[in-house]
Amino acid sequence: MARQRGCDVYPLGARLAAANRMTIAESLERRAGPRIDAAVPAVVFDHVSFGFDDQVVLRDVSLTIPAGRMTILLGASGSGKSIALKLMLGLLQPDSGTITVAGRRIERLSEPQLMAVRADIGMLFQESALFDSLTVAENVGYRLYEETEMPLPAIRARVEEVLGFVGLSAHIDKMPSALSGGERRRVAIARAMAARPRLLLFDDPTSGLDPITATSIDAELIKLRDFEHVTSVVVTHQIRDAFYLATHRAAGTPDAPRIESIGPDQPQLADFMVLQDGRISFTGSGRDLLATPDPFLREFLFKTLPPW
Repeated sequence: MARQRGCDVYPLGARLAAANRMTIAESLERRAGPRIDAAVPAVVFDHVSFGFDDQVVLRDVSLTIPAGRMTILLGASGSGKSIALKLMLGLLQPDSGTITVAGRRIERLSEPQLMAVRADIGMLFQESALFDSLTVAENVGYRLYEETEMPLPAIRARVEEVLGFVGLSAHIDKMPSALSGGERRRVAIARAMAARPRLLLFDDPTSGLDPITATSIDAELIKLRDFEHVTSVVVTHQIRDAFYLATHRAAGTPDAPRIESIGPDQPQLADFMVLQDGRISFTGSGRDLLATPDPFLREFLFKTLPPW
């Protein structure tokens, strides 16, 4: 007996029989791969360089992404921010240097070994990259169908759970074409978090969205950080969104959340890094970034933040 899902067939059999014996959490914990541990950095670049032919993108970059924190990677278009995420995923290999994820060097791993590392990483790609021929539920559960042995009822329950988290429960059986741009982005966030990864990578999550919709996406990232306690790397050139993430927190409960601004004397809730000319030109807090005397950074910031 099989169940047709788009172009794929998902066998039932023993998986359905096991549905009542295995919780969602237990099913997800059976997945292979090293788990992100708060005692070690989530990601470390050690003198990493990367380029295409004669075009150098990253030059001797060293950085550390601490576990359990949100790190915002800023930079102008074409500065290598998305390349850095692809290197963290092992989709690209550095020309030199080493990359460590969850305490394990990944730059020379085989594809099966990389798949084990990626089991604990979720990725939100630019433009969401949903499968247009699959429903919202099938998009969100895709990784669970393909990479786990979770029973189908357990997958459905997890899909319902994460769609509830991002406020899209009513859209579970719709096609992506029936959604707005902001709703598609939230579906992509739900897909990234469905397998409960401890490291989430967001590539320009608010690009192309109006300010109100962008703020709703920022709120989802804040909820993931504060309620789910995931490590996150947010790549963006949207200065407003970067500082919103750093200066707001999620309060209440996941079922009844509210987003609050932090006080001016409280520690900000994200770390900042800036890529410039292939190198990390700044690492520190948002307050330190606003106070920097660096001419490029001041122009980069104050071309975006009012007063203009």
